[in-house]
Amino acid sequence: MRESVRSLRRPATDEAPAFDLTYVRSGPRGATPVVVVPGGPGLASVLPYAGLRRWAARGGLDLIMVEHRGIGRSRSDLDGRPLPPEAMRVTAVLDDLAAVLDAEGIDRAAIVGSSYGSYLAMTFGARHPQRVASMLLDSALQSTHDIGLERARLRELFWDADDDMARGVKRLVADGVDERVVLDIVRAAYELGGTDLVHPLVRHEPGFAWRALGAYATRGRSIARIPGIYDFDLVGTIAFRELHYAGTPDGHPLDPALTYLPLAHRYPAFAGEPYDLVEAVRTFDWPLVVLSGDRDLRTPPPIAERVVASAPDAVLVRIHNGHSALDTHPLALLNATRRLVRGQQDRLPGDEAALDRLPRKGLSASFPGMLVGLARFDALVRRRVLKR
Repeated sequence: MRESVRSLRRPATDEAPAFDLTYVRSGPRGATPVVVVPGGPGLASVLPYAGLRRWAARGGLDLIMVEHRGIGRSRSDLDGRPLPPEAMRVTAVLDDLAAVLDAEGIDRAAIVGSSYGSYLAMTFGARHPQRVASMLLDSALQSTHDIGLERARLRELFWDADDDMARGVKRLVADGVDERVVLDIVRAAYELGGTDLVHPLVRHEPGFAWRALGAYATRGRSIARIPGIYDFDLVGTIAFRELHYAGTPDGHPLDPALTYLPLAHRYPAFAGEPYDLVEAVRTFDWPLVVLSGDRDLRTPPPIAERVVASAPDAVLVRIHNGHSALDTHPLALLNATRRLVRGQQDRLPGDEAALDRLPRKGLSASFPGMLVGLARFDALVRRRVLKR
């Protein structure tokens, strides 16, 4: 695979020192390069998505990924010090993306964003519309006000339903398991494996599968940092100051506003979003594909439906998946991107079943199978204990 990791010197500003922004370009050079922006904020681009770039290159995509400022190889200034909180602004990240296009001699590109990356993709369209040839939004994140949609779907599934899954969730809360942790774990389990994974988790006392999902999904007072893979500590400033990650709890069960609340004291208070994206998408005059998973609880399908209803030239592609196809079903995302670049996006709604049938690759794609195995092991251990 032809791949080049490059650095671009970003000049000092009133809010940020000079630093080297790292990005990678791979695959054959094409007429319409594709910029892929992962989620987070916190996910790196260079190391975690090497496999994605190999698959993209085999499919003929000219692909660029930029290491977000404050993350991975773009984490530090020229003296090796972590970038300051003042440097963490959505608008600065957008201008970083535009600077990479300038450095590569690219006038316009297809912008592909997943989760938080979809928020950056839309804000890039609002700030630099002349640089966008087309756009794909995977698990569209559009407004801090959409927490109401999250609450409604979560409570419908895990609290208000008259079934074993909701009763199991209520039992765990009644038994004293932290409600915030219960929400994080059952939400992740449902997105990764659906009801088949949630049922064994809530049927009994928490076991190995529960703890594995807790390590994957929960956000405690310590901030997870895996160098080169995931760096939330610096870019968390964006999450709280511009995306309202602290939220405002409504006092009812299973509130997603609680997820990041233990970290709120470390970051600035919410100051407002940089753009009104609900209005901005009405001006997007380029081809737009919105990829939505039917089990997505963090950016539920009504958000994707609203984006498609508002944008002038948009198609909705529904797949059987949870949150972020980039991480959990990357071949579906790459195939949809290839259709978009070729101007064949109108065929995608008819190809949803074919996208679903594509093999699932990557660590996140294999995680559900591992969790099911752990849940079975937990059940075996419990049976042996009961026989004693």
